Amino acid sequence: MKRKIEQLKREKNAIVLAHYYAPAEVQAIADYVGDSFYLAKVAKQCDADIIVFCGVRFMGESAKILNPDKKVLMPDLTADCPMAHMVTDGVIEEIRARYEDVAVVCYINSTAELKCQSDVCVTSSNAVKIVKALPNKTVFFIPDRNLGSFVAQKVPEKQIILNDGCCPIHAAVTREQVLSEKEKHPHAKVLAHPECEAEVLSLADVIGSTAEILAFAKASDEQEFIVCTEDGVDYALNANNPDKRFYYPNPHPCCADMKLNTLAAVLSVLQNEDNEIVVDEATRRRALIPLEKMLELAK
Repeated sequence: MKRKIEQLKREKNAIVLAHYYAPAEVQAIADYVGDSFYLAKVAKQCDADIIVFCGVRFMGESAKILNPDKKVLMPDLTADCPMAHMVTDGVIEEIRARYEDVAVVCYINSTAELKCQSDVCVTSSNAVKIVKALPNKTVFFIPDRNLGSFVAQKVPEKQIILNDGCCPIHAAVTREQVLSEKEKHPHAKVLAHPECEAEVLSLADVIGSTAEILAFAKASDEQEFIVCTEDGVDYALNANNPDKRFYYPNPHPCCADMKLNTLAAVLSVLQNEDNEIVVDEATRRRALIPLEKMLELAK
């Protein structure tokens, strides 16, 4: 399968982008592996005719919005992110009506429709920087309450209104699970994604995006880490740090949607060029505005 995938990539001028949460064997054959911010930039800068995006649907949509002339394919179109839909109908209009100087800040983990209603997109790696850079004193942060709460702590000079949404995978990690791992590995540093609940973040030595967790683990002199994020990151952590040990809350945080991006699915979509992401032009133009503003402010 790997040989066939490489051959088809050459024949069709295609590239494979994989999120850190995709299965290890898919990360191994990808041209680029990264978090959502990095992959959004790669999608915009690449000269491929076909982008195979091994992630969840909102990532493929973002790539298509940024690259209308490229064919964006998903190995499995059913791979979705529950949090991407977690904003109640009408709540954005209600907040805009109530607060005169509000900026709607939309986590990139959201549908194209939600992006259309937003002023700027952010990722977990640039959310604090972008919220600080906005002229607005009031921010409605959608859809993730946990990342929004983390940003609020880092930017106390602004009023952050939170939305009641979350990543079910990160939100399922509990304080008790982390304490259990700390008891077994007392010298391990705790690395946590800001999508985790506040009770988990309070135990963390480092809070950061997937890319920031990887960078810290590589630069650190420590040898053991408890990792509070989706377990797909284990492939990159071990590849970059073969002599270090990584532990996860039990049960492991695992996104079933991300794991739908199998090698067989990548091969199939390259062969058949199906599962194409289609975004109508009106939606694309509106959703492009907050995405481009994110890329501009995050430079």
